[in-house]
Amino acid sequence: MARLNGHLLRLPFYLLSVTMVVPFYWLLITVFKPPAELARTPPSFVPHSPTVANFYDAEWSPERVNPGHLQGIFQRFQVDFGFWRFLFNSLFITAAITVGALLICSLAAYVIAKHDIKGRRAIFLLIVASMMVPWQTTLIPNYVIMRNLGWLDSYAGYIVPALAKAFVLFFLVQFLQSLPDELIQAARVDGAGEWRIWWRIVLPLLRPALAAMSIFIVLAEWNNFLWPLIIVQSDEMANLPVALARLNSYYAGPDHQGAIMAGGLLASVPTIVFFLIFQRYFVRGIALSGLKG
Repeated sequence: MARLNGHLLRLPFYLLSVTMVVPFYWLLITVFKPPAELARTPPSFVPHSPTVANFYDAEWSPERVNPGHLQGIFQRFQVDFGFWRFLFNSLFITAAITVGALLICSLAAYVIAKHDIKGRRAIFLLIVASMMVPWQTTLIPNYVIMRNLGWLDSYAGYIVPALAKAFVLFFLVQFLQSLPDELIQAARVDGAGEWRIWWRIVLPLLRPALAAMSIFIVLAEWNNFLWPLIIVQSDEMANLPVALARLNSYYAGPDHQGAIMAGGLLASVPTIVFFLIFQRYFVRGIALSGLKG
């Protein structure tokens, strides 16, 4: 009876997991369906003739139109290196923003949490208050700044505006406040400078919190669509979300959905792998932070 009650209590979580798994399952089976099966009504829930042509169809030719053989995801983009260019853009931009934001926020958190500077409380409250402002309100000012700096359609336009992460700073400050001040004082007595203390003591102690925050940053920047859509002017500088959105607008019809779903599958794999690697650090970082005021 107790076991049955336990399953009943977990029933909402089971239903919620189904709503999350079913769309991914549909994406997965669509990737391996041929064009004829994609256009079939009613749709099938299991591929009857599995194929990998939605990634690359060796029998497709631009000179010969064949409804049964369409361009795979690696054949549809007329840019250097094709789909791999957008994958590189997303990887480079996400990695640069993640590393840069964590370094900057950890340094700022160290100053706020462990230095008795004038006005640090007001500065910290101002930064926390900025989280209450919808980020969409900064789109036009950021665009004007990027245009005046000549950073539109460039990696700098992607990366620099995204380095300021108020929530990351807030989280790291809470984490550092839970660490004893005696560690920092002992290092200062031994003659260590502030930069060395930050690099050799603070950063290693922040490792669980940095890993936890890296998951949030990676997921947000990897799936970022609106800001890249605004500043990107050429196909070569598009990231994966923008490239897939353009692909979906260029190719209409159910028989083209296989290649689009293949791109979506390839775009989701890195984030899944990243989370599986860092999930234990994520749980540990949340547990150790305490979110104390």
